[in-house]
Amino acid sequence: MIKNTALGAFLLISSFFFAQNTAMSGAEAKAFVSQVSSEAKEIKTLQADFTQTKKMDFLDKSIITSGRMSLKTPNTLSWKYTKPYQYGIVFKDNKIFINDQGKKSSVDAKSKTFEKINKLIVGSSNGQMFNDPEFSVSYFKNATSNIAKFTPKTAQLLKYIKQIELHFPKNQATVSQVNMTEASGDTTNIIFKNTKINAPIAASEFSL
Repeated sequence: MIKNTALGAFLLISSFFFAQNTAMSGAEAKAFVSQVSSEAKEIKTLQADFTQTKKMDFLDKSIITSGRMSLKTPNTLSWKYTKPYQYGIVFKDNKIFINDQGKKSSVDAKSKTFEKINKLIVGSSNGQMFNDPEFSVSYFKNATSNIAKFTPKTAQLLKYIKQIELHFPKNQATVSQVNMTEASGDTTNIIFKNTKINAPIAASEFSL
């Protein structure tokens, strides 16, 4: 449950994006990475509402949930699901704190797959995700977005994740959509809206 939810949370980030994607040239990819990395360094806090759609082979219907994501640099991240149930996950101090409808627990995230996932999510706000040695990255574009596709390099991550796509609207440094394909073939798609950058975030958002 914890693994599926943590992966789903990140992946954490919407329905599949079927627009025509073309590979960026080397110069385009370099310019894109430079722009996002530069602008992301100015982000101290990030908050957005999200809708998550998870498709699993053994279910006829997709599982749709929604909630709010809050991030505070350098490495504090909160996912709080509010519909159709209450579920919260906070990544903080190398630990994962969980509140499953009132049942609270924690997991040591250091040196575990969760740490890598958390690192990539946080990295999307500061531009460091492009330098993560755990992933190889390829770059694409379409009429509305620039797309970075992350493929795990390690056997540990490949047990869980086949590929992660981060979608950046043109001329923006923040992620608007994340698509994840798990090793099983299940997919998790999340779309963000009402994104707020560097607005005050209450401390309660990072507690359960």
